[in-house]
Amino acid sequence: MEQIKLDISRVYDFISEDEIHKLARETAEAQRSLYKGDGAGNDFLGWLNLPSTITDQLISEIEGAVSDLKEISDLVVVIGIGGSYLGARAVNDALAHNFAGLRKDRRDPLMLFAGHHIGEDYMHELLQLLDHRSYSIVVISKSGTTTEPALAFRILKEHLEQKLGKAEASGRIIAVTDSSKGALRQLADEKGYRSFVIPDDIGGRFSVLTPVGLVPLAFAGVDIRQLVKGAQASGQRCTPGVPFEENPSALYAATRNALYRSGKKIEILVNYNNKLHYVSEWWKQLFGESEGKKGRGIYPASVDNSTDLHSMGQYIQEGERILFETVISVEQSNHKMQIPGESDDLDQLNYLAGKHIDHVNKMAELGTILAHLDGGVPNIRISVPRLSEYHLGELLYFFENACGISGYMLGINPFDQPGVEAYKKNMFALLEKPGFEKETANIKSRL
Repeated sequence: MEQIKLDISRVYDFISEDEIHKLARETAEAQRSLYKGDGAGNDFLGWLNLPSTITDQLISEIEGAVSDLKEISDLVVVIGIGGSYLGARAVNDALAHNFAGLRKDRRDPLMLFAGHHIGEDYMHELLQLLDHRSYSIVVISKSGTTTEPALAFRILKEHLEQKLGKAEASGRIIAVTDSSKGALRQLADEKGYRSFVIPDDIGGRFSVLTPVGLVPLAFAGVDIRQLVKGAQASGQRCTPGVPFEENPSALYAATRNALYRSGKKIEILVNYNNKLHYVSEWWKQLFGESEGKKGRGIYPASVDNSTDLHSMGQYIQEGERILFETVISVEQSNHKMQIPGESDDLDQLNYLAGKHIDHVNKMAELGTILAHLDGGVPNIRISVPRLSEYHLGELLYFFENACGISGYMLGINPFDQPGVEAYKKNMFALLEKPGFEKETANIKSRL
């Protein structure tokens, strides 16, 4: 089976191979701490060996839960924010037809999203659409009280109950939540929703291979068995027993930290396939929320090329030299299309006649890498054989594993997110939420 590959050779003009290998011992120590479970945040390591522990029974239960709803649903609305939706969206968008919403021959429900922001116009227009469509809901929340998804679920639950009646609406809702506590668990038990559990020891941004990601993806027709198999294969390649030079997650973690220590503070994840946009969004949360602590961390950014070469390309080429690029390169497109020739050649493109569009894209990728190297931007390349469930499972687990190692190399807890609570306290105070009276008085004095 083909597998994803990591190429760090294009960083050697900026940091030497020896400099990276000098970090091998430090990387191994971080990796050892991760796998031994004695580092900071070790109560949130359930994702580490998750791929190998996902049972056929769980996958069958998920497939069974969505099978009848797929038959009666045009749409599935996935309610969640952050890690509760980004993983599912990343995989779905990478595999879905670019124009799935317009296809009359679509067999699986179209995946839509709510609760990932607070947008009144968005919610109003979503309800307008749902008025005339048959839909089901997958609501994802550990507590059931996170503002954005809780608000969306309250509105959508009411809409579905008014549309179908409370009993039938309950049969159209799947809850992914805590095993025993929280508002959503209580509601799911009271209403009889089908439900799946978010493991206590897995944080949201590491949860794509739990029911958080698997349930909505199965609903949308993704082969979740292959996704898990890819993650399992990746997990075997990333264990401490694999030598440093052959271990992609260890090598990636060491390389990016060596670049960081040399003054490269920003990592740009680059793709040349528009379907990978939300893989980049998922990656930004994974590394940003994991590493941005104690005044440390590599800032995760992303671009979609060649589109963004016409907007961000100038800065990357000649701006401040504090960044490096990690390119996700998809080796084979899933479709083939040749460029036609024209007798008058007014657009002067006949030199491309007979070539595949993807060949042109690959030359844009290579030409950009070389230009950016000349401009002082180190380059890491991750090659993915093709966009498939298996290879996406490989890729996502590789990033998760490398993130854990890299966080420990930075000397922080990569599995908490204390800074996320700051905006919530201010928002609750401004909304005059009960229990925040003191904060309300304090914050109003600052306005």
